[in-house]
Amino acid sequence: MADVMAPEGLQDRLEEYRTELTGYCYRMLGSAFEAEDAVQDTMVRAWRALDRFEGRSSLRSWLYRIATNVCMDALNAGNRRARPMDLTAATPVAQAQLTARPEVTWLEPVPDGRVLPQSADPAEAALARESVRLAFVAALQHLPAKQRAVLILREVLAWKASEVAELLETSVASVNSALQRARATLAASDPAKTDAADPLDEEQRDLLNRYVAAFEAYDMAALTALLHEDATLSMPPFDLWLRGHDDIVGWMLGVGEVCRGSRLVPTVANGTPAFAHYHPDPEGGFSPWALMVIEIEDGKVSGITSFLDVKRWFPLFDLPERLEG
Repeated sequence: MADVMAPEGLQDRLEEYRTELTGYCYRMLGSAFEAEDAVQDTMVRAWRALDRFEGRSSLRSWLYRIATNVCMDALNAGNRRARPMDLTAATPVAQAQLTARPEVTWLEPVPDGRVLPQSADPAEAALARESVRLAFVAALQHLPAKQRAVLILREVLAWKASEVAELLETSVASVNSALQRARATLAASDPAKTDAADPLDEEQRDLLNRYVAAFEAYDMAALTALLHEDATLSMPPFDLWLRGHDDIVGWMLGVGEVCRGSRLVPTVANGTPAFAHYHPDPEGGFSPWALMVIEIEDGKVSGITSFLDVKRWFPLFDLPERLEG
C-alpha cells in the first residue's frame, strides 16, 4: 500500500496500465484519439482522488472503475462510432457518390502497440488481437454502454462476474443478465471472423505480397483473384461502400483510377494487416493517400477499408510523411 501511495512511485505504477486501459477505452469508444483522451482523464482523476484510494481493491481495478466512468460519460453524450456498412446499403458503382460525414461518425483505426499489451501467452495475445478487429469493435458499438463494459470486462479481459459487479456497483445477477443480452446482440450482428496479422503464416505473407504486387501494378485481374466474391471496399470519411468484384473493379478503373502507380508500405492496424497507401505526387515521389486496413478470411481478402484522413492517421502510426521516387 505504501508503495502504491508514494507520489514518487505512483506515476510509474499508473503508466504500467496505460496500454491496457487505452485498449479498454478504445473498445468502449471506437476512437483511438478519444481512447487516449479518456485514459489521460483517468490518470488525472486518479491523481486527484489519490487520498480517497483506500486500497480495498487493487490499483488496476480502481483505474478501470475510473476509466469506465469516463467512457460512460462520453457515451451518454450520444456518440456511437460506425463503419460505412453500418449506415447505408452497398452502392452499385454506377450510382456511387462520395458523401463525407463528420469525423465523429466513424470507427477509427488504431496501432496495435497503443492498445495491446505484450503477452507471453500466444492464446491470450490472439484473443486480444481478435477483440480490436474493426468488425468486432464496430459490433460493440451497437451495445448500450453498460452491456458494452460488461462484455469487454467479462469476455475480453476475463474478469469474474463478482469483480465486474463491484466495479459497476451492481449485483452479480445484473452483470450476468447484461452479459447475456450483449451476447445475443453480438450474435445477431455476427461480426465476420478475420485472420490475425501477428504472426503472419506463410500463406498470409504470400497473399499480402501478391496483393501489393497486383495493386501497385494496377492489375485488376490479379487483384480480384485475391478477393472474396463478396469482398467490400469502404473509404471513410465517405459513407460510400462497395461489395463484389464488379463494383470494386468498376470503382478502381473509374474514380479510383487516380490510384494507379501508387505504392504500399506494410504496417499493422487493429490486429490485422494494413498498408500505408502513397499516391503519385505530380511534383515527384509519393504523398500519403490512405491507411488501408486489410481483412483476410479463409485465405482471401474479405474487406479493404481505406481511411483517407492521412493527416490524423499517418502520424499516429509513425508512417513517413512521403516516399521518394
